[in-house]
Amino acid sequence: MVTVNPEGKIMVRRCLVTLRPFRLFVLGIGFFSLCFLMTSLGGQFSARRTGDSPFTIRTEVMGSPESRGVLRKMSDLLELMVKRMDTLARLENSSELHRASEGHLAADRFTPGAGLMERLQAIAQNVSDIAVKVDQILRHSLLLHNKVSEGRRDQCEAPSDPKFPDCSGKVEWMRARWTSDPCYAFFGVDGTECSFLIYLSEVEWFCPPLPWRNQTAPQMASKPFPKVQAVFRSNLSHLLELMGSGKESLIFMKKRTKRLTAQWALAAQHLAQKLVGIQRDQKQILVHIGFLTEESGDVFSPRVLKGGPLGEMVQWADILAALYVLGHSLRITVSLKELQSNLGVPPGRGNCPLTMPLPFDLIYTDYHGLQQMKQYMGLSFKKYRCRIRVIDTFGTEPAYNHEEYATLHGYRTNWGYWNLNPKQFMTMFPHTPDNSFMGFVSEELNETEKQLVKGGKTSNMAVVYGKEASIWKGKEKFLGILNKYMEIHGTVYYESQRPPEVPAFVKNHGLLPQPEFQQLLRKAKLFIGFGFPYEGPAPLEAIANGCIFLQSRFHPPHSSLNHEFFRGKPTSREVFSQHPYAENFIGKPHVWTVDYNNSEEFEAAIKAIMRTQVDPYLPYEYTCEGMLERIHAYIQHQDFCAAPDSALPATKALQSPFVLAPNATHLQWAPNASLAPRAWPPAHSLQAWLADVGRACTDACLDRGLVCEPSFFPFLNSQDTFQKLQVPCDSTESEMNHLYPAFAQPGQECFLQKEPLLFSCAGASTKYRRLCPCRDFRKGQVALCKDCL
Repeated sequence: MVTVNPEGKIMVRRCLVTLRPFRLFVLGIGFFSLCFLMTSLGGQFSARRTGDSPFTIRTEVMGSPESRGVLRKMSDLLELMVKRMDTLARLENSSELHRASEGHLAADRFTPGAGLMERLQAIAQNVSDIAVKVDQILRHSLLLHNKVSEGRRDQCEAPSDPKFPDCSGKVEWMRARWTSDPCYAFFGVDGTECSFLIYLSEVEWFCPPLPWRNQTAPQMASKPFPKVQAVFRSNLSHLLELMGSGKESLIFMKKRTKRLTAQWALAAQHLAQKLVGIQRDQKQILVHIGFLTEESGDVFSPRVLKGGPLGEMVQWADILAALYVLGHSLRITVSLKELQSNLGVPPGRGNCPLTMPLPFDLIYTDYHGLQQMKQYMGLSFKKYRCRIRVIDTFGTEPAYNHEEYATLHGYRTNWGYWNLNPKQFMTMFPHTPDNSFMGFVSEELNETEKQLVKGGKTSNMAVVYGKEASIWKGKEKFLGILNKYMEIHGTVYYESQRPPEVPAFVKNHGLLPQPEFQQLLRKAKLFIGFGFPYEGPAPLEAIANGCIFLQSRFHPPHSSLNHEFFRGKPTSREVFSQHPYAENFIGKPHVWTVDYNNSEEFEAAIKAIMRTQVDPYLPYEYTCEGMLERIHAYIQHQDFCAAPDSALPATKALQSPFVLAPNATHLQWAPNASLAPRAWPPAHSLQAWLADVGRACTDACLDRGLVCEPSFFPFLNSQDTFQKLQVPCDSTESEMNHLYPAFAQPGQECFLQKEPLLFSCAGASTKYRRLCPCRDFRKGQVALCKDCL
């Protein structure tokens, strides 16, 4: 009879319990998990990333809250596994005592179970030991983290360095707002002091570099653009591809460019002959048309086919063509995604600066694009804004451009306040010399076409300027008088029936494609405007096609003070007629300006116009060649990134380089005076005049057949200039005022300009006689002086 040891029974039963399939599965999973976690943990402890500092390694692996949490979870899991195994063993021991006989049999058949059980017990003991060791690792890790944190606090306190006065304030801002833009995390900011200082010293430039950071890494230098000579182009097919498609506005612009290809090619040929021997570097140019982006509303594209204003698209199409024909490299964007890609901005909301040098010499955009660039370029906007040229239809005067001055003196509007050089704003017409005149192109007739137009005119045919029905509202009186003498034609948009604002006696053609509209103008005698739209391209097109343009005179003049259309625009300019350029620079017999409120004067003008014969006329500055000439001069000579001291050397001169003219009316550049090396226009074209009380410098120069030139103001801004003009200055003060330099006659006081950005040709006051810099200009090219090309 075989006796069985009771302890052996218990061992066998425990073995059987443990060896049941489910229990074996649980134990296997636990054992596998243990091995995996230990392997992972070992990998974490041993991992080191190339280039990281020792502080970063220990903090991120052993000292971080995430690592400590993982270790604690491992300890808890291992302890739970040991307890579960003991519990299962006790339950099986109490429930299977009655199966002793089966136990004997099992013991006889499974003698090696004792050895296996010993191994399992050993594993359980090892698990318990591991839990203890994990706890020790946690304590050691916490201690080490505390030491490292103390070391990092020593290394990562905002330094008090007079060379970096904004450092501590920027660190405070980062503590509170570093999560406000994902771009900070993109550059490694994680909420720690060190990450703040690393970012503020290595990505931005508000703090000094940390001494323990690796400073031997080569800094990314801004490589100069390779110099390639610009070559005139006559084939515009590649430009049409660059312009893209999908928007009605782009389709309109491409059709216009294609239609004018022959004129651009001829203009390029003529200008190339003028510039023989002149080296022209090819510029890398980004053109971002902000008003066509979806984010700005793209209000123009849907209105192209409904009679909306097309002036902006005409101008942009011609700017693109001119830049391309001049031989420069263009990148064109009409979406924010394209803009961000071309600028190389980091991901996020635009608070972080660009980390790569800007790959463009020049950027042409509009006010919408200017705002978008500032949003996405971050601090880099300030660095690169000198390269920006803003296409600005109505102009931005210096008083509105200077942010502090505009805010303090009531010139702050929805536009303006960008603190740019006022010449960086480029206008459709030469509204104020404070801005650069960009312009556009009108189609020019050759001599054969001019003769055909003259022979095909209908003496009693008039075309009304206005494609929107609202322009015709309330004009029945004028139309009635005009209808007595002429057949009236319109091009008003309508969907299904004649707009009610258009009288039945008007022959309305609806919206016409540009070629058909040109043919209508070539037949007409008169092109008549009813006061709106202001300063569009259509009157110049009509005059170029042999029409006389009749427009209304405004009493009082329209401005931001009394007319809703100008309210909010960054200009105080007073508009005395619908098209001031046509009135002042073209005039009779091509342009007639009358008071529409006076029916007799209006009717007399109609009768006189019917008797007047005119030839087609187009000012040179609105031809393809004139625009190419102008943009070439700007690209060659306008440099707004130059240091102010080198650009304006005369501001420090003790004596002005002028002499009194023989007739003692004004100052002129002294023949023996050296010319300012960076001055453009050339300084010898300068004349200094004292304006009458209440007259702006713009008007004072025009009265003398000259143009005000704001870049010459620094040469005049001295007490010596007043003395040479024999102005009695009892006192001289220097202040910020867009009317200075000026002479206040009642108090015999002279005032000099303190802020260069406020030098302005615009603006007048009954208190001051303004000191004005004037220059000559090329015939038909008011933007350029005689020696400016």
